Amino acid sequence: MSHAKVDISYEKDVQIEDAQTEKIRMFPMFQFRYNMRCYLAEYFGCTVMLIFGSSIIANITFNAELGSEYWLLIAFGWCFAVTMALYVSMGNSGGHLNSAVTISAAVFGRFPWKMVPGYLLAQFLGCITGSAITYGVWKSRFDAFDGGKRQTTGEFATASIFATYPMPTNSTVQNFFTEMLCGTLLLFVLQGIFDHRMMPAKGFEQIAVGFLIFIISVCFGKTSGSSMNPARDFGPRVFTAMAGWGSEPFTAANHYFWVPIVAPICGGILGTGLYEFFIIPNLD
Repeated sequence: MSHAKVDISYEKDVQIEDAQTEKIRMFPMFQFRYNMRCYLAEYFGCTVMLIFGSSIIANITFNAELGSEYWLLIAFGWCFAVTMALYVSMGNSGGHLNSAVTISAAVFGRFPWKMVPGYLLAQFLGCITGSAITYGVWKSRFDAFDGGKRQTTGEFATASIFATYPMPTNSTVQNFFTEMLCGTLLLFVLQGIFDHRMMPAKGFEQIAVGFLIFIISVCFGKTSGSSMNPARDFGPRVFTAMAGWGSEPFTAANHYFWVPIVAPICGGILGTGLYEFFIIPNLD
C-alpha cells in the first residue's frame, strides 16, 4: 500500500508540472512571469525586508517609551526582517537581497554575471518600494514629529529611519573600515551557513542568517549603522531625497552616502575570498 501511495503522489506531481509547463508555453504572460521569477523574488524580498526593518526604527523614533533599549529592538527587528524576506525569496532567487552578496558570488564564479544587473536593479527597486510603504504608513507621525519639515540631522532627524548614518565623531576612514568589516563578516559566515561540505544550517538557514544580522548589528550598528547592503542603504536614501529630505541624505556626514555602497562590496569579496582560501575543506 505504501508503494502505491508513493506512485500516485509522484504521478500527481508530474501531472501538475506538465500542466504548469503547458500553461507557460501557451500564455506569454506566464512565460514572462516564469522567466522573471528570480528578479521578482529579489524585488519582493527586499520590499518585505525594508517594510519590517524601517518600520521598527520608525516605531522607536515616534514612541519615546521604547527608547531605553532601542538598539536591541532595532537589531532584533532587522534580524527578523531579513529572516522573513528570505522565506519569501530564497526558493526562487537564492535570497541574495543584498548587492554585496550578488557581486561577491559572481566574482567567485558562483553566480552568472549576466544576471547581476537584473538582481541589483530588483534589489534597489524593492528597497525603494519598502521605504515608500513604510513612509505611507507613518506619514502622519512624521508630520507630528517634525512639523512637516523633513530633517536628516538634528533633534528631529528622521532620515535614519530609512538609510544609515554614522556617529558624527567618526572619520571617513573609520566609517569605511567598519562597514567593510561588517561586509566581510557577513559573507565569511554566510559561506559556513550554506556550505554543504561543512555543517550547514540545513532546514533553518533563514533563521541562522537573521541571527548573523543581529550579532553584527549589535556589535557595530551604533558606530556606522552596519548597513552591510548597498541596496538596503542606497534605495532608501534615494527615496528620502525624493520624498522631502532634499540633498541632505547625500551630503550629510561628509558625503557618507558612498561608504555603505562601496565598503560592503569590498568586504563581501574579501569575506568570500577568505572563506575560499582558508576554510573550504575540499575541492569538490
